[in-house]
This record gives sequence, C-alpha cells and structure tokens, in this order.
Amino acid sequence: MRVIHFTASKVWRGHEQMIIDIYESFRDNSLAENQLIICPIDSEIFRFATCKNLNVHGFEYKSEYDIKFAKKLHQIATHFTADIMLLHNSKSHTLAVLSALFFGLNIPLILFRTLIKNVGTNFLRKYKYNYKAIKKIICISDPVLEILKFSVNNHSKLIVIGSVVDTANFMYKKRVGFLHQEFNIPENFKIVGNVSAFCKVKDHYTWIDTAAELYKRGLKAKYVLIGDGPLELQMKEYAKSKGLEDEIIFAGFRNDINRCLPEFDLFLFTSNNEATGGVILESYACNVPVVAARAGGIPTLLIDNETGLLAEAGNAQDFADKLELLINDNKMQEKFILAGSKFLMATSTREIIGKKIRAVLDDVLVKY
Repeated sequence: MRVIHFTASKVWRGHEQMIIDIYESFRDNSLAENQLIICPIDSEIFRFATCKNLNVHGFEYKSEYDIKFAKKLHQIATHFTADIMLLHNSKSHTLAVLSALFFGLNIPLILFRTLIKNVGTNFLRKYKYNYKAIKKIICISDPVLEILKFSVNNHSKLIVIGSVVDTANFMYKKRVGFLHQEFNIPENFKIVGNVSAFCKVKDHYTWIDTAAELYKRGLKAKYVLIGDGPLELQMKEYAKSKGLEDEIIFAGFRNDINRCLPEFDLFLFTSNNEATGGVILESYACNVPVVAARAGGIPTLLIDNETGLLAEAGNAQDFADKLELLINDNKMQEKFILAGSKFLMATSTREIIGKKIRAVLDDVLVKY
C-alpha cells in the first residue's frame, strides 16, 4: 500500500504529531510499502519530517481554494502512484476535493477529524464532507463522531480509532529536577504543569484561577505552563492581575516535552471541549497523575477515580479540591499511575493505532 498524508497546517499541535506517529507506525510495523507527507514548505511538520529523514514534499500554501495546487496535487499523487490519501486538516480536505472534482484525482480519500465542532449548514462545507471520494472519516473520539452525524449523511463513513502516543519517546524518562533548576524552584515545592496551546478551548482562565486558589490555600507549589498561542500575552496579563507573576511560570514552546512531563508532580488539564487530550496519555506514559475537566472526550481517556480525577469544567474550586486531594495522597497517585499506564498500553500505542488505521484502509480499498 502506498499512502499519502496530506495537511495544509503550518503549526505544530497534537494532530501534526499524530501524522508523524501514524507515518512511523506504518513504517516500523511494515503496514505500508511507501509513504509521502505533503505539507507547506514553511510549516513545522515539514521541518520536523525533514529532520527525521521522512519522505516529505513541501509546497507553497496560498489558499484552500488554490486551483493551481489542486491540479499539482493530482500530479504528485499520480507520480507517487498512491493507493490512498489521508487528509489531516480542513484546508487539505478542500484542496483534495477540488483536485478530484476538476483534475481527476481518483484515489480514495480518508479524512481525519480531531475537533468537537459542528460542520455547520454552509452548503460547500457540507458538500465536501459528503463528497463521494471521502470513503471514511476517522474520528479521534466518540464526541467527535457524534457531532459529525448532524452533517454527514452516511453515518457508516464515521469510525473512531482514538489517540496515539509514541510510548518509546515518553516512557522510562526519569525525574532529574532540571525544571526546578532551570526556573529556580525550591526543592521542597511541587510542580503543577500543563502543556497546551494558548487558545480558547484550553480554558487557561480556569487553570490560572485554580492556581490562585491553591496559592491562597498555601500549597507549596509552582505552576508551569508550556506552550504558545494567540492568548499567551492575555494569560500572562491575567496571571499578573491575580498576583501570580512569581508563581506561574510561562515556559513557552518547547521541543523537550518528553523531558518536561516527568518533572511534573501533577498534570492539571482544564480544557473545556477537548476531543480527547493526547497529553493525558503522555502523562500516563511519564507516570504523572492527572486532574482534568469532565468535558468533551476527556472522560474516554481519563476514568474518574481509576486513572485520575475529573473536575467540573470551568470550576476552579472543584479543580483545586481535586488537585489538593491527589497531590497529598501518595497511595492514590500510585493507583492512578498504574491504571493509567495499563490503559495507555492497551489502547493507544503506535502499533495498536497503526494497525487499526491500516484495517480501515484495507476495508476501503477492498470496496473501492
């Protein structure tokens, strides 16, 4: 099987990591004869794939309605003799449909969907989701699938495969105290951390409000936020308004998340509409206990009182109560760490998810 992974995304988020995970799972488990990543030449995934010597084709992204590139996409797929194309964001979805409509791109298209967001009633958007060449829509969680049912006519196209984690990159990492040293955190202080983009869905307001409540209660901790995004400056200002400029550390975008996560004593995840939250699985891999919001697809990954604790979305008091309970209870932490690791290894490794996706592709090609 010859597979193209196509994205027009320029940023580096969870879905872009997922593309790499799928590519390397297919390669390492002999699930594809050959693969090609098509992405903007000025994107983070192009840089990352190039550094890893993956087969990647960069293009100059102008618009999702770029007719010239839609024609070029057909040429690339033909030259590569692709059997199937995986579409990893909305803009690549549009370009692939245009390529099929106007230039004869004639291979099955598989769309990946990782957002809990209604497609809406716009005719063109609904059309591209129901376009005949879209043979399957792979959803990252049940809530993603359920919201798509309102726009996708043929529900048999929808399938859930779950999140994926490169366990080898996260497991067996040891806590060495480097974040304490880097940010001059006293050795007797805990680290409560988070890794996510600064955007509305992550609800950093509640995260900061939770830190404010815990600080008021006298918890000996510092609060580390890793990531960047459009709301970063706004969140820094909000933290300052709460008098937490010395308590909350904005660590910026980092490439060493696999080293940072094990340094956390607890992972606090306040996202209020997350499709799943792959960073929860990464926390499981790093033996970090988690308190997360009971929202979106999070409860499909974090089983309350079994692999972690769930709190009411947007309720800083509830988050603070759950975090204070867990961070002071070593036996509870050990229970969650063990259960989380078992959950991860049973559901979300590269090999497991790669084989599930390959089974979907096989089914599509048999029927094509």
